[in-house]
Amino acid sequence: MASRPEQGGGPGAPAEAIPVSVCYADVGRIWQRELSLPAGSTVADAIEASGFRREFPEVDPARSGTGVYGRRRPLEHVLHPHDRVEIYRPLVFDPKESRRRRAAHKAAAGQRAQVARGG
Repeated sequence: MASRPEQGGGPGAPAEAIPVSVCYADVGRIWQRELSLPAGSTVADAIEASGFRREFPEVDPARSGTGVYGRRRPLEHVLHPHDRVEIYRPLVFDPKESRRRRAAHKAAAGQRAQVARGG
């Protein structure tokens, strides 16, 4: 059975570096950092290396969520070259509750219009 060569050139060799970016869109501000990380790095490694926690100590990526190119990914997700790590903002409103409110508002507006027409 043939053995496969070790990734990165074998034991003791430096790991290949991969370019990634980490971004966060705050209200009125977009924060982004370009990084070079060792191959095998995770979303959590990228966030730590970016300095995000120092600049946004009030945001917990584990609670608000993270992703890569718009697809939710856990902190343990292993990154690939040129990945864009996204840290999401916590939801201000519950989407289901917002939909219910819009539907109720629309129904009430329809009833008011019907009464105004004499129906």
